[in-house]
Amino acid sequence: MQRVLLGNSGIKVSKLCIGTGTRAWGKSSKQTRRLGLQGLADLLVYAYHKGITFIDTADKYGSHPHVKEALNRLGREELVVSTKTAARTAKQMKSDLERFRRELGTDYLDIVLLHCMTNKKWNLKLRPVMEVLSEAKERGIVRAVGCSNHDYGALVTAAQEPWVDVVLVRLNPKGLYMEGSPGAIVSVIQQMKENGKGIYGMKVMGEGLLGHNPKAAIRYQLEAPVDAFVIGMENFEEVDENVRLIGESTMVY
Repeated sequence: MQRVLLGNSGIKVSKLCIGTGTRAWGKSSKQTRRLGLQGLADLLVYAYHKGITFIDTADKYGSHPHVKEALNRLGREELVVSTKTAARTAKQMKSDLERFRRELGTDYLDIVLLHCMTNKKWNLKLRPVMEVLSEAKERGIVRAVGCSNHDYGALVTAAQEPWVDVVLVRLNPKGLYMEGSPGAIVSVIQQMKENGKGIYGMKVMGEGLLGHNPKAAIRYQLEAPVDAFVIGMENFEEVDENVRLIGESTMVY
């Protein structure tokens, strides 16, 4: 599995990231509901042995304990974990930093993203939260900060905001569950790259609607200007298939 740098963050990850938040709500997801603690940890460890060293989680997904189990089995330095916070005040953010580290069983967090930005002025409204994360970054508690987006204006702000190290962007060839057309989003992503942001794509399979042709969906990500991309996987077979498809697509070049 190819390893890539996330922009100027200095963080190196596998091209493919394994997601733990499919159909997530109420601090649970398809992965946590179907697989349980040991089952999801088994899947994350299996993915690691297939070359996937990048894990996407979030407070909303309820998958921190499952990731912790994988980290315990493999060793903290072997994996890069990106998590997300719904904190909207400095107090909440400070509390989340303590709780997240406890739930993940780690002294530091690789990537912390502000979850689901839907307002183009999020960088003004959430400045106190951002300042807490900046301080944590200076202290070595957090390695990189950024946001995930569910609004075009918010995405443009992420591209321009100097505070942002890493962005999670909705992207697929059909424009499904995205903030705009693929062309419009790719244009913003290119601005991000010019500004040194690390970028990884989500909604790769369009909430399953592109599952009939996963090879084309993955090939699109490999050709897009993203550093990496996340796919929510639920079993060993899906891990094998996605790794195989990436290998086949890469061999074409």
